[in-house]
Amino acid sequence: MKRFQGAAFSYRDFRYLFLATGCQSVGFGMENVALGWIVFEFTSSPLLVGLAMALRMIPFFLLGIVSGVVADKSDRRVLLRLASTMGGLVMGILGALLVLGFENVWLVVILATVGGAAQAFMLTLRQSYTYDIVGHQNALSGLSMLQIGQTTGALIGSLLAGLLIELIGAGWQFIAMAGTYFVSVVVLFGAQSPGQLFVERTVPAGSSIADYFKLLRDYPTLMILMCLAAITEIFGFSHMTLIPVFAKDVLNVGSVGLGVLTSVRQFGGFLGLFALAILGDFQKKGLLMFVIVIAFGLCQVTVFTSNGAIMFGVTLMILNGCAMAVDTLYKTLMQQNVPNEHRGKAMGTWVLSIGTGPLGHLGVGALAGSYGAPMAILFNGVVLSSAGIITAIALPKIRRLP
Repeated sequence: MKRFQGAAFSYRDFRYLFLATGCQSVGFGMENVALGWIVFEFTSSPLLVGLAMALRMIPFFLLGIVSGVVADKSDRRVLLRLASTMGGLVMGILGALLVLGFENVWLVVILATVGGAAQAFMLTLRQSYTYDIVGHQNALSGLSMLQIGQTTGALIGSLLAGLLIELIGAGWQFIAMAGTYFVSVVVLFGAQSPGQLFVERTVPAGSSIADYFKLLRDYPTLMILMCLAAITEIFGFSHMTLIPVFAKDVLNVGSVGLGVLTSVRQFGGFLGLFALAILGDFQKKGLLMFVIVIAFGLCQVTVFTSNGAIMFGVTLMILNGCAMAVDTLYKTLMQQNVPNEHRGKAMGTWVLSIGTGPLGHLGVGALAGSYGAPMAILFNGVVLSSAGIITAIALPKIRRLP
């Protein structure tokens, strides 16, 4: 426990980054609830909910490489402030248009997609800046604690979102969301250093892009981890698309119930990350990664058999604990298995892998539209747990990563 208390939080700049991440994540948690709810309310189509979530994540795939290259060439603190400001402006514009009566589903989706571009840069920059601050030994602790800040903020935002939609409407909720982004920018000014491990480079952009593909060739572990993260994203994280469908059509708990369920899900993520942070510099990260992937898939299978909102909520909590923990392990292992000067690109690779999420959101939305949400989550759970078992057996080198 001593290792957990003193590792990442002993760094002053990390404390500011943690607080800024928590503030912005309140808005992100609100968006997770509001986007799915608005699209489903406007269209009553699980497929279009999946499409909206997919388009929101398209920038992750398109900008993953670019964000990684930029992160390796610039002061990550400054870029993080700029990306957070952009995200706040987009959310504010969307909220203002909704308040003014422009209640068009495609307008919501398009602006959410633009906001996704800012989010892609924020994700890459945050992870690599955390490593800059805390170093190799404290990377798992630091990234876990950063994700705890993000999850805690998202939990609060999710709980607020359902209430705000009910009390003041979606438009004003998006304006409140923009405020959380701007507060995070102010807090980020407290971070005074680019980080102890930051490498200042002045390499032409074309060379940097070429270096990125050379990096994947020279470090096959990074490529394998990227593929595993993509599989987990497609068949694991896409369960988020189904939560509004379960809330409205299966469990009949309404928008407030959706906010509560999403908060319970985020709380599960907090517990999973807290457990991971306590482990400190755990020396069997590869094996732990495979165990959690398999458990992630089995939790989705359990959702299929859940009876009632309470059982669904408990299973969702455990499921997201697995999701957050394995995602943090991917980020840690990716950065630990490349040279220091390429860690931004490693995190761009991670963003690219989660950018494959639209395939999962579209697929699970289509399955839910044709066969129902329970059957869709069962299918994804079987595929993910099977993939975890097969890759754990077939990739002993990855399984032995420290």
